Amino acid sequence: MPDMSPQVLIPLIVMAIVLPLVFLRNRKPRTLHPDRMWVMPAIIVPLMGFALWGTSMASTMPHVAFDGLAWAILGVGLILGGAFGWWRGQMTTIEKHADGTLKAQTSPIGLILIIAVMLGRKALGAVLEPHAAEWGLNALAITDAFLLFVVGMIVAQRAEMFIRARRIQSGAGDSHVATVG
Repeated sequence: MPDMSPQVLIPLIVMAIVLPLVFLRNRKPRTLHPDRMWVMPAIIVPLMGFALWGTSMASTMPHVAFDGLAWAILGVGLILGGAFGWWRGQMTTIEKHADGTLKAQTSPIGLILIIAVMLGRKALGAVLEPHAAEWGLNALAITDAFLLFVVGMIVAQRAEMFIRARRIQSGAGDSHVATVG
């Protein structure tokens, strides 16, 4: 029988409530405020830091000191997340209205990927936990790399969109911009 503890159910319930709201909110372009784009990374980075710290304190997965391979795995997760975030930021369409207002329309692919990463992290942790030692892997480093993927994705997407928004506001061209009105 699957684990139905509050630690499992609460995140699932929260995702079931929040995801439809996020998808509905992202159906139409939203006003882009380049001066506020630092807020999401400023929230996500400490939260993911606490999540990484929390997983290292969890009694369900023994914490082994990170070696070079473990640090490399964490770095790969962060770099891949950054690359995907930069790509996702480039694929965001920005509309410049006659009054100078910027509107951004993102694809739901990023949100779907974040959900898949979180679910994959849980599933992979369950598979790796009993076998990590015999395979010579640090299970905690592998599951934490998924969190760093999300951090890299969010920070890089916001950075790329900030750069493009500033360029568009200054009047420079952009391949993913539409002039409205």
